[in-house]
Amino acid sequence: MRIGMGLNYSGGFEETVAELAEHEAAGLDIVFVPEAYSFDAVSQLGYIAARTSTVEIASGILQIYTRTPSLTAMTAAGLDYVSNGRFTLGIGASGPQVIEGFHGLRYDAPLGRTREIVDICRQVWRREKVQYSGKYYSIPLPADQGTGLGKPLKIINHPVRDRIPIVLAAIGPKNVALTAEVAEGWLPIFFVPERAHEIWGESLEAGKAKRDPALGDLQVYLQASLCITEDEATAQAMLDGMRPFVALYVGGMGAKGKNFYNDVARRYGYEQEAEKIQYLYLDGKKDDAAAAVPEELVRAMSLIGPRSYVAERLQAFAAAGITTINVTPLAGTPAERVSLVGQAKELCANL
Repeated sequence: MRIGMGLNYSGGFEETVAELAEHEAAGLDIVFVPEAYSFDAVSQLGYIAARTSTVEIASGILQIYTRTPSLTAMTAAGLDYVSNGRFTLGIGASGPQVIEGFHGLRYDAPLGRTREIVDICRQVWRREKVQYSGKYYSIPLPADQGTGLGKPLKIINHPVRDRIPIVLAAIGPKNVALTAEVAEGWLPIFFVPERAHEIWGESLEAGKAKRDPALGDLQVYLQASLCITEDEATAQAMLDGMRPFVALYVGGMGAKGKNFYNDVARRYGYEQEAEKIQYLYLDGKKDDAAAAVPEELVRAMSLIGPRSYVAERLQAFAAAGITTINVTPLAGTPAERVSLVGQAKELCANL
């Protein structure tokens, strides 16, 4: 199992990247840069590419609505070029709150759009003249929808690779099935290894049954907070520190009845807790919502505790199919965070 890291989209970016070079030396395999309603991910990924030499870089994630499919493919090819073949394209639908609320775009048909975008990206990277007639994207634009002057074009540059890995962020049953069918990788959230198969197993198997063998095995990337400590009070403080993050997603990322993360918590068996968290969060009582997050859930999806316990949890994640674990090292100093990444790398090497 590889070790990755997801960067904080609201933090000081220059300081984070300066520290990233030390994580790279400690054995970090891949770094994901998010794009919410913060600085764009692309400029940051280019900056990272110039400041590193071996660590893979990935978008985690680019939203499918905010760029045309061809621009998404061009951007991925450009980032793969400046990183000398180290880029992975992570894409996802995000949610109506961001897409409609911040970008002013209609949030519709995430499943169909994702499939078509994947097809178009791969066409661009193969340097074919882009010709696509789908339900959501038509390239070139038909004459009756435009000027009639459009013609098929292929990307001018020669991409470093004609198959850049695509990772899809997905948690809904149909989206997960699509991911297992068409993508190189899957990026879930709130993953509890002992329960994940109950929620996503059927969807994964359905998708894999249609999977092109040329894609190889599905790679699974997971975000998990990391703190290796023998001190119980420190571990408890770190677990409590995760509660606002979980409450934000379960309670605030979407409206009542339209929150994908809330649905996942319910499917884990926390129906009453998920309803309470959402009610409190949408009522503006964010601290109360965080306090309502079950410790059992937070503990199960994190890597917080003594070294022996963290080793056991890494084994559980590996057994559940995780191939890369993106850790968030919880520590006060850069040296301590780098040490945590190095320790996690050692533990994974012994799995």
